[in-house]
Amino acid sequence: MEDNTIRLNKYLANLGICSRRDVEDLLKKQIVTVNGERVYESGVRIDPAIDDIRLDGNKIKPPKLVYYLVNKPKGIIATTDDEFDRKDVTSLVPFKGKIYPVGRLDKDTTGLIILTNDGTLTNLLTHPRYHVYKVYRLKIQGKSNPRQLQALRNGVRLDDGPTAPAKVRIIKETYQFAFLEMTIHEGRNRQIRRMCETVGLKLLDLKRIKFGPIELGNLKEGKYHELSREEIQALKKAAMV
Repeated sequence: MEDNTIRLNKYLANLGICSRRDVEDLLKKQIVTVNGERVYESGVRIDPAIDDIRLDGNKIKPPKLVYYLVNKPKGIIATTDDEFDRKDVTSLVPFKGKIYPVGRLDKDTTGLIILTNDGTLTNLLTHPRYHVYKVYRLKIQGKSNPRQLQALRNGVRLDDGPTAPAKVRIIKETYQFAFLEMTIHEGRNRQIRRMCETVGLKLLDLKRIKFGPIELGNLKEGKYHELSREEIQALKKAAMV
């Protein structure tokens, strides 16, 4: 039988009501009830589809779920928790509620990023066990050599441990530059940049063009479109394979 339950603190955090750690404060105030019973443990498991969850007597209703594909420009950060109050990728979409980027793209990396308030899907797409692949286009200074590319394909030892093997292919080479396509399923901080540095490739430009079954296509930088029902289902299916 499928388990549709979720920890209470995670559920409230996914809805944007508060952070997981702030759930403890709500419980101390004795204003959270599940099926009419006051809850004192943040780790209690609930089934949102069945249980009656209330905050200070008011029934908690999940917000409408939204899903955006954004072509992130360079210079925009992909986090909603920034101590320097820099412009983040959520400013590129019209949704004014709580919404979060799925996975990482550093400030200097452009391309496809998904924004959603669906915490369950976010977990499926970013958890290492599900192996959802991401495809990137790389611009490298000078020509690559077979030894460097094979090192990426074998997996690279970084300071936080060895990476999984990457798929790498040459798209085009000139005397000055090499253009590569690289596919990975992990999502460590600045992973591709660190992998290239480790094998001696000078990375000049990095762009994500595909996340699971979803492709960036011809979407212009700084623009977005809402994912279709078919695209959302394709993402869920990719994560569950």
